[in-house]
Amino acid sequence: MTDTFTAPTVQVRVDHRSAVHLAAEAARGVARECELPGALPDQAAVIASELATNLDKHASDGTLYVQPLPLGHGVEILAADRGPGMHDPERCLTDGYTTSGTLGVGLGAVKRMATHFHMRSADGTHPGTWACAQLTATGEQRPRWQGVGTVCLPAEGEEGCGDARAIVDTDSARTAVVLDGLGHGRPAAEAAQAALRTFHADPDRPLPEVLTRMNRALRHTRGAAVGVLRLYLERADYCGVGNIRALALTHDRVRHRLTGQPGIVGWGMPTPRVHDFPLPQGGTAVLHSDGIDARWSLDPPPSLLRLPPPLLSAALAHGHRRVRDDATVLAARSPLRLP
Repeated sequence: MTDTFTAPTVQVRVDHRSAVHLAAEAARGVARECELPGALPDQAAVIASELATNLDKHASDGTLYVQPLPLGHGVEILAADRGPGMHDPERCLTDGYTTSGTLGVGLGAVKRMATHFHMRSADGTHPGTWACAQLTATGEQRPRWQGVGTVCLPAEGEEGCGDARAIVDTDSARTAVVLDGLGHGRPAAEAAQAALRTFHADPDRPLPEVLTRMNRALRHTRGAAVGVLRLYLERADYCGVGNIRALALTHDRVRHRLTGQPGIVGWGMPTPRVHDFPLPQGGTAVLHSDGIDARWSLDPPPSLLRLPPPLLSAALAHGHRRVRDDATVLAARSPLRLP
């Protein structure tokens, strides 16, 4: 079994030149918490600095999201904005290309330093640019962390985050969970973390048993909404209680929308039921709490649906978040092969 503790995402709004330094320090700190060896924390700081500088110079409403990799051992730095986009993203990654009179080495340096880097820029109907730089230690197996993206943010003004999420690969499947403790702040966070610990204790159990065990663990807390998703090759199972939404996306449309059964895990939870749905190869499954406005899925542009999971998560969190609520989104594809 492979898994990583998923702490809340560190958010840095790039609304001033001084945010570049904040972004670098955030990335260095997360890399150190991930125990990346040698010069890798400093490399993470450089990557974040370059991405933040690019947002400061060229974008509007730019934000960096920094966190441990959802799977595997490393750090992930996401950038999102609502700027005019890039006419030719590949050219922008070429050393020497510039639109602002600088040396034009920023994005090219990010691509060289990161273990994996990808970037997409949308058209005028859905403006914005999204980038993801992932940095791992030498020898980290890429299949453990590819095809997964997530962002988890507290409500504005709250120190603790009442949402939590995790994703685990076992011998039989890939299992993801999104948790939303009732309310905000520390009591909500305590409920979410109690449910998360229960999930990690045995994530390979049948999904109704996972929720039943959480229900027992949360009896002396505020309780939580829970959604659990299990991905197999070309299909998925969903089991949820409360307002955690599950969706299946392909490159052209949203194919399935599911919401958890009414109730609260920890307080009179109903008997959990499993819903299965097809997930074609290359399709993406999404789980999100109600801190992400569900209206995004009513008529999403194709450019959004085609984003890989890390960029999709950043785009949904950046463009459709309700700032007065904890907000979590997790996007994943079925592994091409099981671990």
